[in-house]
Amino acid sequence: MNAKLPSISLALLALIIFITFILPLVVTLEPFKFNADAILEAPSLEHILGTDRLGRDIFARIVYGGQISLIIGFGSALIASLIGIAMGVSAGYFQGRFDKTFVIIVDLFLTFPTFFLLLALISYVDASILVLIIVISITGWMGTSRLIRQESYNISKQPYIKVLKIADVSKLVIIFKYFLPLVAPIFFISFTFALSGAILAESGLSYLGLGITPPQMSWGSMLSEGKGVMEIAWWVSFFPGLMIFLVTFSLVQMSDYLQSITNQKESFN
Repeated sequence: MNAKLPSISLALLALIIFITFILPLVVTLEPFKFNADAILEAPSLEHILGTDRLGRDIFARIVYGGQISLIIGFGSALIASLIGIAMGVSAGYFQGRFDKTFVIIVDLFLTFPTFFLLLALISYVDASILVLIIVISITGWMGTSRLIRQESYNISKQPYIKVLKIADVSKLVIIFKYFLPLVAPIFFISFTFALSGAILAESGLSYLGLGITPPQMSWGSMLSEGKGVMEIAWWVSFFPGLMIFLVTFSLVQMSDYLQSITNQKESFN
């Protein structure tokens, strides 16, 4: 049975990316404009998602905050996935001491809950977009690397790989020509999971006041700003939270689809 493409999730992601990155190029939005006459206004025709405690338009802030959230999420997920594939393939190919060192490093990282490790690292530096990308990627590569290490072990046992090693074919040629194409499905699945996890991690840090700080904004920091007025102005926190939910839900759906495709190919083989 063929896996069904999650069309709704794809459409949601495309719409969110369009609103976040393309819409500001064609429509003038003012996320920093104060309006004392429009403090905590409910959603209306003038402010479709309402305003915050300083009279700033929530929709405009979600658009610009989404840029930061998605950039941090994509950047950290990409770096974490690249570290994971490099470490995992190397451990599976070279094995021996390299693999033992790899296992020790991964186990050491996994000893601590990821979010608490994030808190420990971010507490020693001033948060910025670049810092958050680096810190989140440092704490997010282990899962990808373990999966790819296991697959690389299986590939190393294949007869043709042993023949290539005996024939003294370059290690880089073997890795790039034979290993990477075979572990690519795992990489893409892990990347989508890492992207959703990175967005949630940034949102959590910003919600706690350890991530993006004013005047910059992200969905997480907007969520944090609205917690103090949640009882009288639900929209201030609801819409940033909704955006986080929609992106992560869509990415999880895409991950499930990619995993189903990979499992079908393995079953067929």
